Amino acid sequence: MARQSHRLLAGGLVDRTRPLRFTFDGRPYQGYQGDTLASALLANGVTVVGRSFKYHRPRGIMAAGVEEPNAIVTVGQGAAAVPNLKATEVDLTDGLVATAVNCWPSARRDLGALIGLLGPFMPSGFYYKTFKWPHWHWYEGLVRRAAGLGKTPTGPDPDSYEHLHAHCDVLVVGTGPAGLAAAMVAGAAGARVLVVEQEAALGGSLLYSGAVVDGMPGREWAARRIHALAAMPEVTLLPRTTATGYYDHNALSLLQRIDDGSGRPRQRLWQVRARRVVLATGALERPLVFPGNDRPGVMLLSSACRYANHYGVAAGRRLVVFTNNDTAYGHALALCGAGITVAAVVDCREVRTTAAVALEQAGIPVIRQGVVERTHGRAGLTAVTIATPGGRRRVSCDALGMAGGWNPVVHLHCQAGGGLRWDEAGLMFTPGPARQACRSAGAGNGSLGLADCLAEGHAAGLDAVAACGLAPTGTATPRAEAASSLAIQALWSVPGGKAWVDFQNDVTADDIVLAAAENFRSVEHLKRYTTLGMAVDQGKTSNVNGLAILARQCGLSIPRTGTTRFRPPYTPVTLSAFRGPYRANLFRPRRLMPAHDWHQAHGAVFEDFSGWQRPAHYLRPGEDRDQAVRREALAVRTAAGLFEGSPLGKIEVKGPDAADFLDRVYVNTMSTLKLGRLRYGLMANENGVIMDDGVVARLAPDHFLVGTSSGNAGRVAEWLEEWLQCEWTGLRVLTAPVTSAWATLTLTGPRARAILDQVGVDFDPGAQHFPHMAFRDGHVAGIPARVARVSFTGEVSYEINVPAGEGTALWRRIMTVGAPLGLQPVGVDAWMDLRTEKGYLHVGADTDGTTTPLDVGWGPVIARKAKDFVGKRSLMRPDALRGDRLNFVGLEPVDPTQPLPVGAQLTLDAAEGGPTGGHVTSGCVSAVLGRPVALAMIRGGRDRMNQLAWVLGPSSPIPARIVPPLFYDPEGERLNA
Repeated sequence: MARQSHRLLAGGLVDRTRPLRFTFDGRPYQGYQGDTLASALLANGVTVVGRSFKYHRPRGIMAAGVEEPNAIVTVGQGAAAVPNLKATEVDLTDGLVATAVNCWPSARRDLGALIGLLGPFMPSGFYYKTFKWPHWHWYEGLVRRAAGLGKTPTGPDPDSYEHLHAHCDVLVVGTGPAGLAAAMVAGAAGARVLVVEQEAALGGSLLYSGAVVDGMPGREWAARRIHALAAMPEVTLLPRTTATGYYDHNALSLLQRIDDGSGRPRQRLWQVRARRVVLATGALERPLVFPGNDRPGVMLLSSACRYANHYGVAAGRRLVVFTNNDTAYGHALALCGAGITVAAVVDCREVRTTAAVALEQAGIPVIRQGVVERTHGRAGLTAVTIATPGGRRRVSCDALGMAGGWNPVVHLHCQAGGGLRWDEAGLMFTPGPARQACRSAGAGNGSLGLADCLAEGHAAGLDAVAACGLAPTGTATPRAEAASSLAIQALWSVPGGKAWVDFQNDVTADDIVLAAAENFRSVEHLKRYTTLGMAVDQGKTSNVNGLAILARQCGLSIPRTGTTRFRPPYTPVTLSAFRGPYRANLFRPRRLMPAHDWHQAHGAVFEDFSGWQRPAHYLRPGEDRDQAVRREALAVRTAAGLFEGSPLGKIEVKGPDAADFLDRVYVNTMSTLKLGRLRYGLMANENGVIMDDGVVARLAPDHFLVGTSSGNAGRVAEWLEEWLQCEWTGLRVLTAPVTSAWATLTLTGPRARAILDQVGVDFDPGAQHFPHMAFRDGHVAGIPARVARVSFTGEVSYEINVPAGEGTALWRRIMTVGAPLGLQPVGVDAWMDLRTEKGYLHVGADTDGTTTPLDVGWGPVIARKAKDFVGKRSLMRPDALRGDRLNFVGLEPVDPTQPLPVGAQLTLDAAEGGPTGGHVTSGCVSAVLGRPVALAMIRGGRDRMNQLAWVLGPSSPIPARIVPPLFYDPEGERLNA
């Protein structure tokens, strides 16, 4: 196991008495309790932790928080692996297994680095220009394999996740000086406060900056305030929780990372509504853009300071600072105090500030008007070349701290609808006016001085308390020394070689210049053309530098150039967290039919149809799917089949105005339906588009049973209620969905009547007394039943409805009696083939969101109906009456051995490539007819009977004849037998 070569002898908040073992890219290491994976890797002297996306260049740790662009890892193995995590956000645990992404076999030795040799031929946007000729499909497979960073784990996720909903008076995002000050005011006033911190330790910059607040070290001041907040009953502290998005009406999403191995959910997704929100989100340090700035060992200066003071880790033994602002000097002194040698401070400015004098007095060289022109080293930094007006010098070092200014974290403010203002003095975007009940404070508001942060946080707390109607308790504003000058000078890039702007996506300053030259001058176009600010990073360290370079090329100001949108989530969120507990059977209720166990025991192959687990077919030994479907269909045509249709929608409609109500919602008339009879009907929506179909039974003068398709059972029930409650409030009608209360078994085929006689009924099932489209109340096998003579197969059929609890018993009884007569269970696949042979419409398969009753031949029915109905006026529009609309027709291939592929487009012109004339909606190879048949929607199809159409098959067009949609028993003799 490697020694922790870069662990400082003292300091930090890690527990050195609790060592933790972990592996990275297969090699064992050791860290301490309180480390992140990133700090532990740095402590062990690991310089290369990943590879860049495009060129596979070696990358080292650059930051210490969510802004880290390079150290992207996969944590865990097998199904438990989680890709694309930032090592800076992974808390170290004993036995942790991590691997770098986008490399093979390891980050240190990556064969993909050979791609870097092609760098001169891969400028910005090269893929848009290259992968076109001769055909983009040639490259698709290669591009897809190269895309992305980590690999998606296979197998079901073994971890659990949780969703939580909460309300609070004040939500404070961030626990730095501004956040703690605001939370103390709100908590002391008795408000319900939720305090959110994305790090494991609360306190923000106070934990490592060396600040002094109220006369005590900032770390101690923070600890006291956190202890006080934890003791307040109305305050909830949420460490390791990221505010991922801000939505309307002060709703925020929070992702809480638990990951403690306790068996609790691994992550918890909160949905919170707050009366007031305080955004104390802090600021991220900007890198500088100079040649070789992506070499491992180059990192943000504030991050190097944090690693030293928070984790007791030296980013390097000999460090050079490169800055354009004064904040670098305080960090340089802090690093010296931690025992790290600062070889030099390179400041691009000419002015000799007070902070620079203090640093020089500490023995640290300050090089003014200097820039880092080049870095040296292979797997890690060994030296830098510094250019000044007086010449160049080379300084040995193993780390370089960049201090390029600060970017307030404004994503939540923008997601809340707030605007941004450009602060020319601080060279940063700061929050503008807010549109929701939120207020930014501290560094997140552009105030980088500690005293200002504390004052703004305190004021934001007072504002939130007042807005909630509570009285503040007189908590004093925390005191800190006023900040010295934070002067900054613009230094957006240093010329002289490849200088990286986006470290993760390999976007250089030259790429941005090229994009501007090629007229990609919109920031949104620049982002997509160069991939600037995409992927896991989302531009946290790259966007402002990129915008500034683009602005310079376009001759515009930075605010005039604009910013891209801050879309949630701000940091990546595990997809399983969105899913939460809704997985497997909880993802969506798996609805089982009453006879499910019988189906399962007899070879049923289940598929999900409209949320129901239904047998698609029943396999016998040695059969495949097509053989099983053919056998079941032939059984119905020659003997009998039993089909469970329990999911078919059943809605009771009752009341004095029930008949009038159904006339209004059906295209055809239902009020003239006689008692004990059935009528098929179509429903259309307000646009005249077919919504559903089904059979209606009249049980009594004021009582109807409305049948719907399985998929629309719930939708139609809600739709009927909407009309009654919102539009026709005067109608005296009640509706009651009863779908799940009844088991529906359909006995169909030429021997169906004989089987029903043997099962036992208390009514005459003969055709004379029980004709097609009739309805009977009675008993079947001694079970109370509603029986309908309705057929979806074209054979004699009895649709038997019994209480759901009796469904399995009746199914077993019918199968036992019918087996000697050739009865077989029938699945949905054969059922669809049987209805296709008869040309029966299937809403959803043969129709789409534009199909009207006129398109399926219901014009005469509508013409005979004098009353109004939903969608009637829409059907009278000229567009609905066009002669070239898609019509429902049948298709027969000219070659009886050639099936017509379902979904295929067709043309009415013999020449391939002619305009689309429609498409095939349903089709099968008919078992009883011995040839393929199909249904289709064809332009002007009813006027094209016996003409040819050409179905566009996989190789060549298939000629087919347009015929009426009725292939089997056209006279209906078998149906009415």
